[in-house]
Amino acid sequence: MSNGVIRPLAGAGMVLFVVGLVALTAAMFTGATTSSDTVRVVAPRAGLVLEPGAKVQMRGVTVGRVARIEYDQPGSATIELAIEPDQMKMIPQNVRVNIAAPTVFGAKSVEFVSPPSPSADPLQDGQELGTEDVSIEVNTVFEELTQVLSQIRPAELNAALSAISTGLSGRGDQFGQMLTDLNGYLGTVNGGLPAMRALLRTTPEVMKVYADTSAPLLRTVEHATRISDTVVTDEQKLDAFLTSVIGLSNTGNRILTDNRTKLARTASVLVPTLALTDEYRQALTCTLNGFAWLSNSSPADVPGLGLSANFLFGVDPYRYPKNLPKVAAKGGPQCSVLNVGFQEKPPFVVTDVGANPFEEDRRTVKLNVDSLRQMLFGPIPDGAPR
Repeated sequence: MSNGVIRPLAGAGMVLFVVGLVALTAAMFTGATTSSDTVRVVAPRAGLVLEPGAKVQMRGVTVGRVARIEYDQPGSATIELAIEPDQMKMIPQNVRVNIAAPTVFGAKSVEFVSPPSPSADPLQDGQELGTEDVSIEVNTVFEELTQVLSQIRPAELNAALSAISTGLSGRGDQFGQMLTDLNGYLGTVNGGLPAMRALLRTTPEVMKVYADTSAPLLRTVEHATRISDTVVTDEQKLDAFLTSVIGLSNTGNRILTDNRTKLARTASVLVPTLALTDEYRQALTCTLNGFAWLSNSSPADVPGLGLSANFLFGVDPYRYPKNLPKVAAKGGPQCSVLNVGFQEKPPFVVTDVGANPFEEDRRTVKLNVDSLRQMLFGPIPDGAPR
């Protein structure tokens, strides 16, 4: 190969090597050649001097960089951070984020701040953090201050400052004391601001309640006014009534004091009776309602006497001592007065009273010789000689 061909190829190779070296340097500078984990920070604003490539630090150590800044919606900025994977395990999951500049006019950076109680779990890839700590730049302050000053007229500002100077002349001590008192007052008010904010949040709902109940409240005030007028008009009668009540209370106090032992004994004796009455209150109420219905029911529409007679199966006779009644038997409240229809009889209630005439359920004709023997000789115990 001739020298005329080698030299152009060598020059082209040298150019390609330089271009590749520059591209590799730029990629290494931007972090394209290194792997990183992504963490997103949602903030109300990112600021004017926070740019992609800004440092992400924690305790002064650079742990990553700002990869991208997006403004998805007004009043919100999403900052995508590229964090070194080996540094992720050193950052707690509940880490705080602060976006600020190291100097007044310097570029901003993202600072991870360890919380008072760090989480045991480390920061995860793809995790989203939130922050409200975004410092305001000096140029933003100058811009807002310029807008305010542009609305002020110099002549009026001079007159106002002159008036303030004249008013404060010779009153420095008083003005200083006023500022001290104001500082103390604001310090006291500052402690009650959370309660005041909560009160302001609930005030609309309270006013709605007052608006809905204004008519009943006004009627209540009107009735109270009438009652107060009546009390003033009948003052003498009310005085006499109170005097009578005082006399009655004195008499009642004397009677209750003299008879307190007897009254206490009477109340103690009434407890079982009242307890039994309370237990059977439903049956008693049902019975009284039945009597009331019978007293108000209309008589038969035809004159004369109606009679209904029939034959029923006999029941077992009383047997001694098997059918002796039990004391304090358990049966519970029963009432069937209102549930008996025409030509019906109330159902027999089987309870623990010691006797059940339908125990054997006889449905055949049988001569009852025991009744005659009991009438002649009286009750004969079971097992006695006949």
